[in-house]
Amino acid sequence: MFQLSGRTALITGASGGIGSAIAKNLSQQGAHVILHGTRAGRLEELASEIGTNVSVVTANLSDREAVGGLVSEAAKATGAIDILVNNAGITRDKPLHKMEKSHWDHVIATNLDSLFNLSRAVIDGMRERGFGRIVNISSINGQKGQFGQTNYAAAKAGLIGFTKALALETASKGITVNAVAPGYIGTEMVMAVPEKVLNEVIIPQIPVGRLGEATEIARCVTFLASDDAGFITGSTLSANGGQYMA
Repeated sequence: MFQLSGRTALITGASGGIGSAIAKNLSQQGAHVILHGTRAGRLEELASEIGTNVSVVTANLSDREAVGGLVSEAAKATGAIDILVNNAGITRDKPLHKMEKSHWDHVIATNLDSLFNLSRAVIDGMRERGFGRIVNISSINGQKGQFGQTNYAAAKAGLIGFTKALALETASKGITVNAVAPGYIGTEMVMAVPEKVLNEVIIPQIPVGRLGEATEIARCVTFLASDDAGFITGSTLSANGGQYMA
């Protein structure tokens, strides 16, 4: 498919369904993958499943100094980071009139501050080497909005604006910056929704008539990380089964 041999990829949120699928797919194409997530046990399991050319790292992604240390240590162990996948994200859903400041702060810190911290930590090296791939995982709800998710929608929409601006800054340096905006994917979180809600509310809104699969998002990321996507930058790839056409 897409050859990534000799490339090193850092994937945040790798302990989740989409993140683990991305890590596996990048590894299958030859990349050394560095896994970051909040569930250490799941990361170790994933590393065992991948087998070779895999590392596990930890850091508080909202702490800029910690992220800088993570990137430095990862680069020492595996070589320069060529591919950054900003996938980490959380939800703290409440209508705005019930939302506490802590709900807002936690989502913005995890979903948006981490985007800055990680991208800032790798960008100088990418510029010096004249190559880089940054792929940011947004959401359909960052494009269309969603009831009870002013914090999450703001963060995921902000991610798209960040993607476009950074793409302009780095295009002449051999660095591409793109986003993928998944719709409803059959992850553990989505599958925890009551079956009646899934079948009678969510799936009927999706024109293709089903949930997406994490592997489908992973293939989007792998393409954007490859040399074949070198002429694509500043774009948002919507993978939502036709539910929202931006």
